[in-house]
Parts: sequence; C-alpha cells; structure tokens
Amino acid sequence: QVQLVESGGGSVQAGRSLRLSCLASGYTFSSRCMGWFRQAPGKEREGVADIDSDGRTTYADSLKGRFTISQDNAKNTLYLQMNTLKPEDTAMYYCAAVRVPCDVVPGINYKTWVQIAYWGQGTQVTVSS
Repeated sequence: QVQLVESGGGSVQAGRSLRLSCLASGYTFSSRCMGWFRQAPGKEREGVADIDSDGRTTYADSLKGRFTISQDNAKNTLYLQMNTLKPEDTAMYYCAAVRVPCDVVPGINYKTWVQIAYWGQGTQVTVSS
C-alpha cells in the first residue's frame, strides 16, 4: 500500500526558510512523477512543483527561484526547499505521486492529479509578517 508522509511544516516569520520532506513507502521510485501541492484556506489546491525519476523538474511560475524540489531515491524521500517565505505561502502542503512520467501529467495540474495520484495527509506551513 502506497503511503506518503509529509513533515517539516511549521510557523515561521516572513523571509525565513523551511524544508518539507515526504517519505514514500510501498512505492518504487521508478517511472513515476512526484509533486508538491498546496492549499490555502478558502482556495483551491494548486501545484507547486514536480520531479520525475530522472530529476527533471517543473515549477509553478510564481514560485520559480524561491522553491526547489528534490529527491533522494535511496531514502525514498521527496523534498521541498522553500526560501524567502511570504505570508501568501501560508497553506497546507501536500505530497503526491503518480505512476506515470511527469510529461504524462504536464503543468502540475491538480484537476489531473486528483484523479490518479496518491496523496499524503499534508503538513501546515504558516508564515507571519
């Protein structure tokens, strides 16, 4: 059974950094796409970044340069490094995985991912001004 467990969220002041982790189990890290999504209160869940088994990445345009997605295949762990955090980054952050390459689910589109992805329970990030 696939399990994704996020960690690393918390409350920080604007300008600080956080690194989120997502530990995957019951799931091999080959031929797949892993992604981070976030959902702020009252808003739809949106894609943040994804990474395929070869390490190719895609980012939401608004987050390029501040967020970095990476993975450690030996540890079955996905990461999201978030720098220069802003209050508008406050959200629940979710890890997700699909058993197809990222180019099959382009654009980190939640409406596509929600139909086929495995999801973690989320980790809360709160950024105060």
